[in-house]
Amino acid sequence: MGPDDHPIRHHMIDRDAMKVLRVLQDNGYAGYLVGGGVRDLYLGKTPKDFDISTDARPGQIRKLFRNSRTIGRRFRLVQVFFHGKELEVSTLRSLSEFDLDGPEQVLAPNNTYGNLDEDAQRRDLTVNGLFYEIENNTIIDYVDGISDLDKSIVQFIGEPERRITRDPVRMLRAIRHAARLGFAIAPESWTSICDNHQKLTLCPPSRIRDEFFKDLHSGALRDWLELALDSELFFDIISLYKKALFKKEPQKEQPYREQLLSIAGVIDRCAKLAKESGKRGMNNDFLLALILVPWAKARFDLTNQRLKGAAAFKFSKILRTELDKELGQQLNLRRSLRQEMVMVLSSLPQFLRYFENNSWPKWIKKKSYYKSCYLFCELYSESVTGEPATIDLIPSTRKPPIHSDPPPTKGKGRRRKAYQPAFSPKTKGVFGLKK
Repeated sequence: MGPDDHPIRHHMIDRDAMKVLRVLQDNGYAGYLVGGGVRDLYLGKTPKDFDISTDARPGQIRKLFRNSRTIGRRFRLVQVFFHGKELEVSTLRSLSEFDLDGPEQVLAPNNTYGNLDEDAQRRDLTVNGLFYEIENNTIIDYVDGISDLDKSIVQFIGEPERRITRDPVRMLRAIRHAARLGFAIAPESWTSICDNHQKLTLCPPSRIRDEFFKDLHSGALRDWLELALDSELFFDIISLYKKALFKKEPQKEQPYREQLLSIAGVIDRCAKLAKESGKRGMNNDFLLALILVPWAKARFDLTNQRLKGAAAFKFSKILRTELDKELGQQLNLRRSLRQEMVMVLSSLPQFLRYFENNSWPKWIKKKSYYKSCYLFCELYSESVTGEPATIDLIPSTRKPPIHSDPPPTKGKGRRRKAYQPAFSPKTKGVFGLKK
């Protein structure tokens, strides 16, 4: 597609991405802007990422860019760093033996390099299979992605069921892009998603978790959730809903559906508020706990609980056990995240009583968990009443780690503190650590 047939111009592309493309070009390599960056520019949106593909091998890319590192296991790619951001540069890949005529295998290994056409065929969706070349200002399209963008359609590249078997996470990407772009999913692709949704459980839990967390922060969670519920992918991500409660009920009679959609709408409003204000969004455990409120209401009659002392401690322990058994293993959540979720969920009944009466004891305002639990209560109330929460705080109870590795210790290591439960009968009727 020539420059007169599309709206993309050089000034619309990130300056550092243009620098990488020109360095590759000046050194005799082909370089292309690829995937979501091309898609968003064509639609007049500002891309979140500018990914680049090239015929240069990872070692050759590293020699051109000193400010880079190589990452990846299944396929090596290079991250190039520029002033607090990073650009991913990958070598063009080829079709694997599986994609040609190999056995039915999930996530078959492949580390072979290829050409532009083969790389396009390897991608998940047609709208993500586009390449932009700066020298002639042209869009290269091997998969009819431009046609699908013009028609507002999301569909898999190639035969849908085969591509899903190859990598079931592609189902999550399909409904994500349909929700974010406001596109429809092509009938054949949608049918394959509905027929093969259970294959998602074959993927590593951490991979499913990371993909799900992206959607929690997307600002299009409500639309995503409708597609995930209709296709039943949601129950493969959070099996608590399916196993414990609603397995045999028709969808229209499921009481949790509208509650979930209302909560998703509140989360979307907060995500947009955080983006507009430049603040860091809410923690993953906080958002996930909000998603679990309809389940906890149906499972434990959560909002009507009136427990104190030992009874409250016993209830929090039961709740923690269920989350550890199901969600902890299914999404590979850290224990600290599960503890935070138990705290805000268990605190909700008591905070709702104070919230409705607008009467807050002084002692509870001094607790470290007060702000998080109050905001959790207010956002839940917004999902029920429709009245926007007045609080202007985007919760971020923990500072992000500076380093991924733990700090070194001397000798045999520091002695750990004794474990302290999130609630004990000695605290004054609210769940959380004593100050």
